[in-house]
Amino acid sequence: MKLHHFFKTIVIGALFIALIAPFSFLKPTIKPPIAVVEKPVAPVVAKKVIEQPLHNVVLPNFAVIRDVKEKKRQFFEFIYPAIEQQNNNLLALRAEVFTMLAALSLEENLLPEQLALLTRLIKKYKVSTKYSPLQQLDELLLRIDIVPSELILVQAANESAWGTSRFAKIGLNFFGMWCYKKGCGMVPGGRDEGARHEVAAFNSVEHGVQRYLHNINTNHAYTVFRTIRGQLRTQEQPLSPQILATGLLRYSIRGTDYVLEITEMIRHNQVYFDDILSKPLEISMEKPMTL
Repeated sequence: MKLHHFFKTIVIGALFIALIAPFSFLKPTIKPPIAVVEKPVAPVVAKKVIEQPLHNVVLPNFAVIRDVKEKKRQFFEFIYPAIEQQNNNLLALRAEVFTMLAALSLEENLLPEQLALLTRLIKKYKVSTKYSPLQQLDELLLRIDIVPSELILVQAANESAWGTSRFAKIGLNFFGMWCYKKGCGMVPGGRDEGARHEVAAFNSVEHGVQRYLHNINTNHAYTVFRTIRGQLRTQEQPLSPQILATGLLRYSIRGTDYVLEITEMIRHNQVYFDDILSKPLEISMEKPMTL
């Protein structure tokens, strides 16, 4: 009886082993996660676009001149001839206005070519057509006049970072002047969304200086400048660049700080101006501007 029970136990145990044995060798159905090795992504480097000049003028590379005195000397000598040329053109045109004013003061009639010139001048210099001819000529004398070379030179240096700014190098704009027609110049990098202004581009240094002078002589923002200049002329006083600089409050959003900086630059760089003005300068006289 015991033997029978023992035999039964062995049979049941063998049967149990036989049942579970096949399953003990099965591989798990859940695959282990596959390790993914991410390759480092190289940063995308934007290709720098080299902006080409909008002119054919060969500019000195002021940025590489390390000696400050030498940089200043070269910058002033580069800009000065264009300033003198355009100021001389204005003086020649101003003489024409004086001639017409003298004729009318003597109750003489203007010649046909003088009348034609007067018509062009009042349009170009934005003088009211409601004025009498004498009033128009008086107003033209306020507007057709020079700006001292020293003042123009320091403004050019200040606005163009001594000739190293993008606008000076690409568009020969040494004075930060704007334009408002699409494609008229260079789009400022920090221009607000929706804004349309550009920084004007010129094809020559003379053209840029001419536009600067015309801006000073016609823009409503510089009425005070022209009034100060006219008073100095009436009093037969020299056109002091420091005094005239006080009329440029609206040239920069910095206002008074800008004027103080400009006057300080004039004082600080006087030694260069004395040197430049002491040298004879060959200037080819142009026609007094297309009218």
